[in-house]
Amino acid sequence: MQVTDVAPRTQGEHGSRRAMILTTGLFFLWGMANNLNDVLIAHFRQVFSLSDFQSGLVQSAFYLGYFCFAIPAALAAERLGYKATVILGLLLFGGGALLFLPASIQLSYGFFLFALFVIASGLAFLETAANPMVAVMGAADNSAQRLNLAQAFNPLGSIAGVALGASLILSDGQPHNTAAGAAAVRLPYLGIALVVLGWAAVLAVTRFPRPATEADGGRGPALAGYGALLRRRRYMAGVAAQFFYVGAQVGIWSYLIRYAESVLPGIGTQKAAWLLTLSLAIFMIGRFIGAALLARFDGARLMTLFAGINIALSLMAVAGGVAGLVALVATSFFMSIMYPTIFVLSLRGLGPLTKAGASMIVMAIIGGAVLTMAMGLLSDLAGTIRAAMFVPALCFAVVALYARAARSEGSA
Repeated sequence: MQVTDVAPRTQGEHGSRRAMILTTGLFFLWGMANNLNDVLIAHFRQVFSLSDFQSGLVQSAFYLGYFCFAIPAALAAERLGYKATVILGLLLFGGGALLFLPASIQLSYGFFLFALFVIASGLAFLETAANPMVAVMGAADNSAQRLNLAQAFNPLGSIAGVALGASLILSDGQPHNTAAGAAAVRLPYLGIALVVLGWAAVLAVTRFPRPATEADGGRGPALAGYGALLRRRRYMAGVAAQFFYVGAQVGIWSYLIRYAESVLPGIGTQKAAWLLTLSLAIFMIGRFIGAALLARFDGARLMTLFAGINIALSLMAVAGGVAGLVALVATSFFMSIMYPTIFVLSLRGLGPLTKAGASMIVMAIIGGAVLTMAMGLLSDLAGTIRAAMFVPALCFAVVALYARAARSEGSA
């Protein structure tokens, strides 16, 4: 009897491990898609002769997709389960990447923005389902540590995305031709489409633990749950903190290449992109170190400290110079724990409202669109990209206030 009992349990453990590995790979894939946008901003700014505000529309179209599809993604997760929702997201992601081919043929900036919107709609399904799926695939006590570890592979994908873009899309010392510049994006996005659609196929034939696949079958809170969430002040504070955090992160990375070019004249777009790669590497290191620190220290306490440091670093970036550039790159280390920590703190204690709650936190990613546009507008009005760094300083102040409040509630 003991032999027959052990075998199924061991097989289940192997299946759970395989499912967790495949789920962690999703964080890599959407990290790659997110940070290719930073390359596209610099690339399209030159190819289509755009202002800072106009080039920032790349992020606006992208994060608008998150905003529009987060609630549909939550409803899908309730009725279909996390795994099926993830597969649907991958199909949308791959389809949006394929749209880069006709967009490059049409030489249309608007078509590219639409393709990014479709990609982001898929990522909204992925993030709405994958983040809480990681949280439920194990013990509740270490969910924050587990999610931080999974999220550590997100910047690895970001690094791969920027490196891919810097190598295959950007170029220095050559005249920029609209047709050639538009064509440069075809190969990277075709490759992404093939990988993403292949990943969906593998997920479809892989067994996942029951919490990742079970559906509420319409028994969940559905739309009525959102009204209940709006009345939870602690939860809504978390949504606001995520809005401002994502705005700071996306804004800093979106304009880091631009900032480097202003501080180091003659560096060139392609070389400046490698500074963004360095920043993302620092972010990844911060994720792994952060996961280790969260095993020993309270998440809200650690986030309060990191947010305070980033306020100072953002203000140093406003001052400009090489020191400002170094400070801007360094913010990535201290941003590393913020998204997953805010995510976990916000969802704590929601019970049956967890899926709806996850979708509203994903909707908060619209901060990446709104605040990146604000940074571009401020840069255009002030005539210097340095002035735009007041925006992330304000964002980190909001995160610090939320973390301090969460810390007080935790000790109450």
